Amino acid sequence: MSSAAVNELDQAAIGAAAGALEAGALVAFPTETVYGLGADAESPAAVARIYEAKGRPNDHPVIVHLAPGADLSYWASEIPAEARALVAAFWPGPLTLILKRASHIPDAVSGGQDTVGLRCPSHPVAMALLSAFKGGKGGVAAPSANKFGNVSPTTAQHVRDEFAGDVGPGNGARIAAVLDGGSSQVGIESTILDLSRLATHGPVLLRPGHISAKQIADVIGQMPGLPDQSAPRASGTLESHYAPKAPVALIAGAAVVETLAALQARQRQVAVIHYSAIALGGAQATLPGDPVGYAYGLYAALRAMDQTGADLILVETPPQGEAWLGVNDRLRRAAFGSAGTIEKFLQA
Repeated sequence: MSSAAVNELDQAAIGAAAGALEAGALVAFPTETVYGLGADAESPAAVARIYEAKGRPNDHPVIVHLAPGADLSYWASEIPAEARALVAAFWPGPLTLILKRASHIPDAVSGGQDTVGLRCPSHPVAMALLSAFKGGKGGVAAPSANKFGNVSPTTAQHVRDEFAGDVGPGNGARIAAVLDGGSSQVGIESTILDLSRLATHGPVLLRPGHISAKQIADVIGQMPGLPDQSAPRASGTLESHYAPKAPVALIAGAAVVETLAALQARQRQVAVIHYSAIALGGAQATLPGDPVGYAYGLYAALRAMDQTGADLILVETPPQGEAWLGVNDRLRRAAFGSAGTIEKFLQA
């Protein structure tokens, strides 16, 4: 969606949404990654409404979204040179930075930690909303606009489906408005980089995404490390996450046809997500064979296959390599709680 397209979205709707946020209400809005469920980051009561609506654990942090040109020093007590370099290189864009939280920022956004996750989204509707909210000086806490642990939404309709009957002004609805900005162009959540412990741990990649570790290293001159037990908790990093209702099983492309036939012989309803040229019948979604196109279509494909009523969603394992880290991370978490499902179905 181009900046000009924002003009097609009722400017009054953006203004009303900003007013709703300032009044403590929740608003769902598009970002380039996924749709977010937003609240005033400086209002613990408003942030608590996010946790309640999503069924999200209180100790699981959220990301604070800022308008372009926002004053980082208002939100973070320490801003290393690496953070400023990455902001200059990638903001607005799908990169979240974990920094030491300023003392006046409520710990509701950080799950009680002394850090805060900050990012500036590049979607024009998100930027318009953030610029209108508190004159561009506020922050909007916004995890993905879905029930906790479910597949993230990449369209406004996904949000409405997720919170059916709970959207709209008045009538006690939890979400005051859903701003429609079309399909999210990236399709998976932002890269999260911890810069809060540079002196002891260096930069640490907490969640892979569209912006790669190499791109980060090209800017700051150091390859990010992997998280250890002392790393800050971050949004979307639990082992089981991004999961549809049906169990998900990852399977090598060469075994898809044979496994599908064996499951169908056991009267199992199976949906398949694949990227290679596999001759299949039944419910299936074919995604592009490049990581950008695959990420863009992944969550919509998971939702579509889930809606078929399948007992199991088979996903052809994507290629490996750095460009695919974000996709493989999301699929690994989506399938985490379904380990052994294929064997169980075949033995039943």
